[in-house]
Amino acid sequence: MATAAQWIQGARPRTLPAAIAPVVIGSAAAYQLHAFTLLNAVLAALVALLLQIGVNYSNDYSDGIRGTDEDRVGPFRLVGSGAARPKAVLKAALINYGLAMLAGLGLVLITQTWWMILVGLGAVVAAWGYTGGRNPYGYQGLGELFVFVFFGLVATLGTTYTQAGRISLAAVIGAVGTGLIACAVLMANNVRDIPTDKAAGKNTLAVRLGDRLARRSYVLMLAVAVLSVAVLAPENPWFLLVLLLVPASLLPCWLMLSGRTGKALIPVLQQTGMLNLGYAALFAVAVILQHGI
Repeated sequence: MATAAQWIQGARPRTLPAAIAPVVIGSAAAYQLHAFTLLNAVLAALVALLLQIGVNYSNDYSDGIRGTDEDRVGPFRLVGSGAARPKAVLKAALINYGLAMLAGLGLVLITQTWWMILVGLGAVVAAWGYTGGRNPYGYQGLGELFVFVFFGLVATLGTTYTQAGRISLAAVIGAVGTGLIACAVLMANNVRDIPTDKAAGKNTLAVRLGDRLARRSYVLMLAVAVLSVAVLAPENPWFLLVLLLVPASLLPCWLMLSGRTGKALIPVLQQTGMLNLGYAALFAVAVILQHGI
């Protein structure tokens, strides 16, 4: 049986910034619209975190039973390592999906946005379909697209809408930014796994692009994410604080472009995850500095 520490490892805590960042940005955009609601923000955060943990467990399960993780360089996997039975990991994934849906239902009841039930169901289906089912889209090079849509646009704009009842340009730019950084995390992960994914028939976008283009796309994603806040500067110059992330982006970009492979790319994942949190924090600070607390 897997230990508690191994189950925590299997949940991949380092990926959780990708879940928190869009909620922070979406809540900041709601605050800018004078509509921030703490309870709604907490429920949105629970939905995002539980979905992220659920997708991590379901990926562990699906990749494990396919044999994709048998020769894995990256983070510990429960099924691939043999530490846990596949059914136990699947159960953990389904529990987290169920809890996410309960938190989402609470948010819908509070806001009376019944149509968002369909959005929530779509998010769960997308989370499972990344590596699950007969034709997982993560194996077809569509992972980054779905991450951008659900961990960027849906998570951020959904957070803003469930508090303010509308969205704003700031919410859209923030959604694009955090979505692209989340895509960069996935790209870095998949660049590291190109050799093993190729062997397992997992045609991620990194595999399809090839090593060189995949590494350059990572840099492009970060550049567009950080620089896009310039669109908001005429309305609120404080948004230029996000440009402070440029120096912090140089090291992971250099590691990617220098051709590092295998375990040498693991720090890139950690650094990119922290960039996402930094992006969200500076975005929120810019709003607070303009509107006050």
